[in-house]
Amino acid sequence: MSDLMPSRRRGRRTALTARTARIGTAVAAALAVAASLTAASTASAAPSPRAPGKASAKASAGTCDAFGTIPMGKYYVNNNLWGQDSGQGWQCAWDTHRSGDTIGWGTEWQWSGVSHEVKSFTSAVLGWHWGWQSDATELPVRLSDNRSVRTSWRYAVSPDPGTMNVAYDLWLHDRVAEDWEDQPTDEVMIWTYRSGGAGPLGQKTGTVNIGGATWDLYQGDIGWKVHSFVRTSNTTSVDLDLNDFLRALQQRGSVSPAKYLSSVQAGTEVFTGAGRLDTSAYSVDVG
Repeated sequence: MSDLMPSRRRGRRTALTARTARIGTAVAAALAVAASLTAASTASAAPSPRAPGKASAKASAGTCDAFGTIPMGKYYVNNNLWGQDSGQGWQCAWDTHRSGDTIGWGTEWQWSGVSHEVKSFTSAVLGWHWGWQSDATELPVRLSDNRSVRTSWRYAVSPDPGTMNVAYDLWLHDRVAEDWEDQPTDEVMIWTYRSGGAGPLGQKTGTVNIGGATWDLYQGDIGWKVHSFVRTSNTTSVDLDLNDFLRALQQRGSVSPAKYLSSVQAGTEVFTGAGRLDTSAYSVDVG
């Protein structure tokens, strides 16, 4: 969950003002996800998946539906177009392969409209997403248990993909049996790539070194706390223990060790522009 920094792009509204609409939108998105699991969602204005430029629907599952889902073992790919009402365009998602807990998938988009508001966060989901989750996710886990959350991600971003980021999105709750009505207490974003002036919510509160890289930490609040780690240089190859980021927040007193990690998501937030993200290998393992 992010927005452009106010001074970054032609005098945007402040990040906090622009992002408060997501609180209500998230509930609507949750209901749309539920519908997509039982029936086809209303299609967005997009062509059917095809190759090249779209995924091959013949060889793999693909969807251009808003909130359409593609089951992939313990994960599912969610074509999460929660902010589509702030613009015009389309987005598609597809799978390419699965071997054990390692998956390959991709997404392509073309968005115009309100340039400081996110249109989508198409992502691979492990665990909670406003109530719905796959089986055998190993989540939730209590932070005080200090369990590793190891992840590997190899991806490619098309040239000039517009204003966007590639990021992990972790959700925390204060209870173990969270459901759709249980608003998270914290959101932890880990930006590994950004383009077009995209910046996180809130104020910069420090810089940390994790996983052999340097990250700027931003913190804000939109009804739940948002903690964003932004890598100071882009990468398309990631090997991390996500628990290192959660531990850093606990050490700073920003997150209670009594909280539960309920979800790990990984994808791309898109504001405007046209581009493509291809994931050749992605995995998460909760120790």
